[in-house]
Amino acid sequence: MTDISTPASPLISTPPISTPLRGLLNGEPSVVTAGVGLLADALRAQAAQVTEVDWRPPMAGTEADLAAVVGDPRREAANAEAVSRLMSAGAELVDVRPAHECLGIEKGTFFHAGPPMDWEQASGPMRGALIGAMLYEGLAKTPEQAETALASGDGITLDPCHHHRTVGPMAGVVSPSMWMFELKDPVHGGTAFCSLNEGLGKVLRYGAYSPEVIDRLNWMERVLGPLLQQAVRAHGPLDIKAIIAQMLQMGDEGHNRNRAGSLMIMRDLLPSLITVDAPSSDIAEVVRFAGANEHFFLNLGMPASKLATDAARDIPGSTMVVAMARNGTDFGIQTSGTGDQWFTGPADTPVGLFLGNYGPEDANPDIGDSAIMETAGIGGFAMAAAPAIVRFVGGDVPLALRTTRTMYEITLGEHPVFQVPILEFRGTPTGIDVTRVVRTGILPQINTGMAGVIAGTGQVGAGLVNPPERCFPAALAALANAVPDPH
Repeated sequence: MTDISTPASPLISTPPISTPLRGLLNGEPSVVTAGVGLLADALRAQAAQVTEVDWRPPMAGTEADLAAVVGDPRREAANAEAVSRLMSAGAELVDVRPAHECLGIEKGTFFHAGPPMDWEQASGPMRGALIGAMLYEGLAKTPEQAETALASGDGITLDPCHHHRTVGPMAGVVSPSMWMFELKDPVHGGTAFCSLNEGLGKVLRYGAYSPEVIDRLNWMERVLGPLLQQAVRAHGPLDIKAIIAQMLQMGDEGHNRNRAGSLMIMRDLLPSLITVDAPSSDIAEVVRFAGANEHFFLNLGMPASKLATDAARDIPGSTMVVAMARNGTDFGIQTSGTGDQWFTGPADTPVGLFLGNYGPEDANPDIGDSAIMETAGIGGFAMAAAPAIVRFVGGDVPLALRTTRTMYEITLGEHPVFQVPILEFRGTPTGIDVTRVVRTGILPQINTGMAGVIAGTGQVGAGLVNPPERCFPAALAALANAVPDPH
């Protein structure tokens, strides 16, 4: 038999073994470093070319749980389904109704932002908002009477908005007489609710309860809600998801900058609004109120995001976060694979810019359900789409760009509809993955308003904040416990 084989020719020429260090020191060094920056700094000081890898060990004590969850055979398919359901969810404004009608909430029951809490745990702005709601509902004549009743707990029920398909900005207090936006997901069939936005400054959601706050709530109940109801019903369903996609192209990020979104929703509603059965003075006042409120759209973006994340709930094996919420004392997260269980830690205080003479000592720890925006892939995750947001929450334009780019490191996908023009229309980072947060140590970035620490103060500023780290190892541990036994 003839041997037709030929000697193999190496594709890469290597220096002879006799060459010291195989020629490593014969040319300009190019070094890759990871971890502590001391080595990279020393090399740069010697004019060496250095590439730094932003690597850090997993969060302390999570190694066993991380190994169990990453090895879960369900995880990859479960996360693919979860992020697909989140991204495909629709959001249409279909009605505006009183809370007692659409949520079945009764006198003495109040929904609130964040994970569960009682009166003793309630922060200053949360207490202020609950006191204001008691006055508004006629359950107390004075703040002192309201506080005494809330402290006793007799006839009072407090429950998170999230437990009732609802989200509330800041304190997020919902009482029976408040009017609610009602949104539906035509793809997955979900429904979500949110109260109407009061504007900025001294408002109930920031913990204020002065007579002007109660008077505004009464006007919203008597005029704003009924007129918006007529306008929405006359118009028919409004596509809120489409407006979010457009506003990201127009300089909004959906959490603390909603100028374009607020103008677009009024553009769509105005033709129906000006023909409703109401005095022209009431119509004019509604138009003035909504037109002057740049955060009017926030209370539509939040239930739209709630619809998206709720569509991804209850998928066994999924490590995707489906809720981030704060009550002013605790910060809580929920994941798709762990049902309604909350994983909590002490809320941090945002760092940012302050109104008037207020300063850091006046700010309460993080509060509100509005982190649902970041959970759904907008807000702080889309800061690159709204560089002007730094004028409101602090930081600079490079920070806004860097924040969005960093969030890709802890998310499962890029949103096909919500896109960032300055990043060549790359989809926003969407679907926070607990395992990626734990593995990298990178925490989700949230931009938010700041409420005064003392009840009754109102808004004191706006800034940036992260969840407490402990939420994610706790969620990881629960996910690890739910991994099926392979035996």
